[in-house]
Amino acid sequence: MLMATINSSIVLIALPDIFRGIEINPLEPANTGYLLWMIMGFLVVTAVLVVGFGRLGDMYGRVRMYNLGFAIFAVSSVLLAVTWQTGGPAALWLIGWRIVQGIGGAFLMANSNAILTDAFPLHQRGLALGINSVAAITGSFLGLVIGGVLGPVNWHLVFLVSVPFGVFGTVWAYRKLRDTGARTPARMDWWGNLSFAAGLIAVLVGITYGIQPYGGHVMGWTSPMVLCCLIGGAAVLVLFAVIETRVPHPLFTLSLFRIRSFTLGNVANLLASLGRGGLMFILIIWLQGIWLPRHGYSFEQTPLWAGIYMLPLTIGFLVAAPLSGLLSDRRGARWYTTGGMIVAGGTFLGLQLLPVDFGYWTFAAVLLINGIGMGLFASPNRAQIMNSLPATARGAGAGMTATFQNAAMVLSIGIVFSLIIVGLSQHLPVVLEHGLVQHGVPVADASRIAQLPPVGVLFAAFLGYNPIQQLLGGVLGQLPPDQAAFLTGRGFFPELISGPFSDGLTAAFLFALVACVIAAVASFLADGRGRGDIHGGLPASDLRRGSVAATR
Repeated sequence: MLMATINSSIVLIALPDIFRGIEINPLEPANTGYLLWMIMGFLVVTAVLVVGFGRLGDMYGRVRMYNLGFAIFAVSSVLLAVTWQTGGPAALWLIGWRIVQGIGGAFLMANSNAILTDAFPLHQRGLALGINSVAAITGSFLGLVIGGVLGPVNWHLVFLVSVPFGVFGTVWAYRKLRDTGARTPARMDWWGNLSFAAGLIAVLVGITYGIQPYGGHVMGWTSPMVLCCLIGGAAVLVLFAVIETRVPHPLFTLSLFRIRSFTLGNVANLLASLGRGGLMFILIIWLQGIWLPRHGYSFEQTPLWAGIYMLPLTIGFLVAAPLSGLLSDRRGARWYTTGGMIVAGGTFLGLQLLPVDFGYWTFAAVLLINGIGMGLFASPNRAQIMNSLPATARGAGAGMTATFQNAAMVLSIGIVFSLIIVGLSQHLPVVLEHGLVQHGVPVADASRIAQLPPVGVLFAAFLGYNPIQQLLGGVLGQLPPDQAAFLTGRGFFPELISGPFSDGLTAAFLFALVACVIAAVASFLADGRGRGDIHGGLPASDLRRGSVAATR
């Protein structure tokens, strides 16, 4: 799980080195698709496939599916590391094998929690699942640091680092893991799989392209393609829900949503993932685009140092998640999940109150507390969900939970980028044009640059490029050397963007705060302990009808 989640985020920080290595400028309009799919491909494919792979685990054995995932992951890591092309073919090769790597990751994510739930008794699952949650969340943040360290050395190492772990894990899992869970003989729900995949892919693709400019608009939410993806995808998902009520062995066992702890636990998990995913991207942009350059770091150095300065978040999670899992085994999950979301929500309010050019130790303290809050929530929430499931539905249930969590990551990118872009678009053009003209840029060029969609500025900051250098392009050569050096220095852009950026920052943190509050309410209303070892929390009549098979 640690390896899978490290690889979901390791590319984020290493993207500049990867694109330099394959000789592509990702900020050129023709290459934006490569950039987005390098970021989103892994996330989209894991979100789409985890439910089906969890169902396969219920049918054919969770360890068998888990081992297959390890093997796929290892092979795709090798093929990513040996990339030899440049330009568009190299980008397509990397995107394609990242998607295959995501398939392996989906097998791991779908079955790891179910394997642990099978292996541990009820009074120990919180700790076991807590350690797994620590691996998952820690990996998503460690990936940022590892990518920042390895990328500048050699971009191939970003993918090569997974190979020895993948090979060892494949052999070790094959030799040591034993399936202790119940199997459910059934036929695969092909119509359910196809409609779910088509609908969810369409929605996630629509979100991905919605943050790109369209026509004269700063974003693409009014684009016919985006609207077709979102509306058509939603319609197909409605069709999927209808199909699931009519097939004998559904992909989504909808009757599981009658279990209170399962439903409310997943609602809370979805909202917490929205807040956590949004926070990662907000902090990367905040640190790389403004704070680090203002404190003496070159734009090229910012990806690595952004990951390092975010470590208090990981430390807080590492401390709190196993402890809350252990305590919730003894005292129930409700107060830990509810309290964790209240603490996390309070930190979003604290981040909202910080100035854009904050003092680091205050910032670090808020991140540490946020990590503690998320850690308090994560382990008991996962145990609460898994304990509520009957043994024969744990793979499908774990896959459903992973789908909500992974889809929330993609959704959070769309929401956070949209909120920040809206904030930037209100004031940045005027401020940018005035600042450029003041330092010798011709009025016509300054006006043209100021009207460019702000998403380009965000992507440049996110990737560790010098945003003004990218915006000015050939105009830089027409300016006096001292003015050109000032405009592309570490002070001009961060000071220029601080005001407009704070508007979007406020909206994004407010969204995360509201998500945490609703997650806290859902957690409080959920049952403190599941009843999965008895009958999964479903009425006996449902079990007799075969909606979910009862354990013996």
